[in-house]
Amino acid sequence: MAEITYLEAIRQALFEEMDRDPAVVLIGEDVGVYGGAFKVSAGLLERFGWERVVDTPISETGLVGAAVGMSYLGLRPVAEMQFMDFISCCFDQVTNFAAKSHYRWGAPVPLVVRGPSGGGVHGSAFHSANPEAYFAHTPGLKVICPATAYDAKGLLKSAIRDNNPVVFFEHKFLYRRIKDEVPVQEYTVPIGKAAVRRQGRDLTILSYAAMLHASLEAAAELAKDNIEAEVIDLRTLLPLDRETILASVRKTNKLLVVHEDTRTGGIAGEIAAIVTESAFEDLDGPIRRVTSLDTPVPYAPVLEDYFLPNAAKIAAAARELACY
Repeated sequence: MAEITYLEAIRQALFEEMDRDPAVVLIGEDVGVYGGAFKVSAGLLERFGWERVVDTPISETGLVGAAVGMSYLGLRPVAEMQFMDFISCCFDQVTNFAAKSHYRWGAPVPLVVRGPSGGGVHGSAFHSANPEAYFAHTPGLKVICPATAYDAKGLLKSAIRDNNPVVFFEHKFLYRRIKDEVPVQEYTVPIGKAAVRRQGRDLTILSYAAMLHASLEAAAELAKDNIEAEVIDLRTLLPLDRETILASVRKTNKLLVVHEDTRTGGIAGEIAAIVTESAFEDLDGPIRRVTSLDTPVPYAPVLEDYFLPNAAKIAAAARELACY
């Protein structure tokens, strides 16, 4: 085992998969000479050369379109967004071409579109988005949002090996702040399986990415008041691990869903519908949400702090729900 950062875990996954399979290629803006906007791809060009580490013009539409074409020809491209906000530029390529190709004519699309998302770093409205819900609504895609270095490495390796297109969100706040013990030997993490991060009896807190850590912090505070929250890391948003979600709700009888994405149309609403349809009689209180506000991400630090969920907001909502 070795303790590494979330960012280094992703970098190691890229190195290992490119070493393992010559069909794996990296394509994106400044991924070669510069080593990526956050230095995730540093060293890859020197190891694998220009044919497998492809710097592109500043055109997300063009680079993802090229990556889809590469996947049709038997390659396994990893397309990097400098910031996941700009995946909106290639929405057509991801949702109409990549996501629908297998359904339309049986073509596998072993493509990963990955990059940094999320706030907390004062990046303002064009560099802080959490656009995962757009893609969790799209049949044919898989959507992954890891919260730990262990999962970031293992899930990225699984995504690269998958024959379906995967959108892989790396929370930039976690890049250099989170460290885990990660095996030196080969491992993967299965796509579509949630993880129970803390056992509890009084309510379930579901979260993912950076908000998992805020949820665990809130749970530790709640425990001081003898409120034991079960904390579940979703890890994958499409497909959702319904079995783990429902099993926890049937155990604790109360559910709080936390995500950094804005409130309206976020994944919490879909989870609430699933639980209402399948475990309504197990609920002893209303399903609650703690999310960001329905505005663009503010630039000013004090406004961004007000906009984002945090451990105090999560704990306050959990206390109200526990007492319901």
